[in-house]
Amino acid sequence: MADTPGSRILVTGALGQIGTELTETLRERYGADAVVASDVRDLPDHPCVVGGPYRNLSVIDADAFDRVVVEEGIGTVYHLAAILSATGEKKPELCERINVGGTVTVLEAARKHSLRVYAPSSIAVFGPDAPKHAPQECTLNPTTTYGKTKVTGERLAMNYWKQYGVDVRGIRYPGLVSYKAPAGGGTTDYAVDIFHHALETGHYDCFVRGDTRLPMMYMADAIRATIALMDAPVEAIGTARGGYNISGCSFTATELAEAVGARVSGFTCDFLPDVRQKYADSWPDSVDDEAAQADWGWVAEYDLEAMCDAMIAGLQSSSI
Repeated sequence: MADTPGSRILVTGALGQIGTELTETLRERYGADAVVASDVRDLPDHPCVVGGPYRNLSVIDADAFDRVVVEEGIGTVYHLAAILSATGEKKPELCERINVGGTVTVLEAARKHSLRVYAPSSIAVFGPDAPKHAPQECTLNPTTTYGKTKVTGERLAMNYWKQYGVDVRGIRYPGLVSYKAPAGGGTTDYAVDIFHHALETGHYDCFVRGDTRLPMMYMADAIRATIALMDAPVEAIGTARGGYNISGCSFTATELAEAVGARVSGFTCDFLPDVRQKYADSWPDSVDDEAAQADWGWVAEYDLEAMCDAMIAGLQSSSI
């Protein structure tokens, strides 16, 4: 370890769907100046840019990353910069370069500067041979480039922990549903898009079949889980540290459309599956999160009904 770590937090990919809400929550908790947001995009009016320190930063530029860590006095990195599943299949080389190369950049900086790291994984690590209720310990044979990069990320996390003592932790996020930031090119984006279309046009063409069941989670639960994992003492973190399963609520696309329709009068939905159906079919229906419950006390708060209420209320209030 080259030096003593600082005390501030760096969030990569801070202008994305997860990064926006995580940065806001961390700033509320620790103070705006304590959390440095970073991204490759130039969005000067974004709340994470105007609400505290911001650095334009690429995670595949290792020298620049090291400079930011030193200049900003960073001690913890929440590494959210990534190319997601649907986009990753269109641009597999970029997906590998950002998702794997960027993670190596962060972990190497952590090794040199004694940083703690949060590096999320995904349910995309599971392949079609995984049980439909996926256990924590399971053979990981993903069919997507994105899923393969996340398996590599989990293995890198364990290697850096075992070889160098880098305290890196992660969660296998299910599909995430939020109204505060747009979805970022993932296969589960339909579970976000449906709310926007319901309120704006009254109709949605869903890109997966109605019987498609996937693990999902409202963003407030995901943010709470992320911070709870990082708050847990190091001795509580078990062998799942590179990618803990966490369960929110699993539902079919038809069940989601019916729940939206119960809240938006006249809403209609057609199911017109495209190539993303293939990715969804390779993932489990639900996940077993007993390890997260046992190791750091994870319990979800939002079910489908509560999630729908929160999404519609949030979108309606933000449009006023």
